[in-house]
Amino acid sequence: MKIVDEPLKGLYVLEPTVFEDERGYFFESYNQNKFHELGITHNFLQDNQSLSVPKNVLRGLHFQKPPHAQAKLIRAIVGAVHDVVVDIRKGSPNYGEHFGIELSAKNKLFLFIPEGFAHGFETLEDNSLFNYKCSSMYNKDSEGGILWNDKDLAINWNSKNPILSEKDKVNPKFKDFESEFVYKSI
Repeated sequence: MKIVDEPLKGLYVLEPTVFEDERGYFFESYNQNKFHELGITHNFLQDNQSLSVPKNVLRGLHFQKPPHAQAKLIRAIVGAVHDVVVDIRKGSPNYGEHFGIELSAKNKLFLFIPEGFAHGFETLEDNSLFNYKCSSMYNKDSEGGILWNDKDLAINWNSKNPILSEKDKVNPKFKDFESEFVYKSI
């Protein structure tokens, strides 16, 4: 596993070491020692998996507020997603900026998202299976969200009419959001 990009401070795009032959492939999707060597020392406590049957399902932008904030290690197992994060850490040089990347079964990329980022993804293929490890347990009272299509964020989603949950249709705009996250320089 190696870090191939750090588009926003603390946010890492990771590429596994893949062993392929005529039978298929093998790679370690998680090895705590190797992640610690990369400086990712979070202890992951919960795994989540999401299947979106039709393409153009959009989930997000979500986060867990402190003290239940979550770092995430995410990847697409089947299909493909357009994954987006927004820096919501007060004092961050990238506050309010977003980053998007395609994660797919084909490219096998991972994204490590530290605490203090809102996260969302949109499926690019039918039957996309998405997995994420979380550093903290889910807490319903700590749920937070930002409106997926907020014009101030100017996120370029693939679909102009995605399939959304009722909750995601009414998240607050970024300008109306009061972040509880504080940027800590490393």
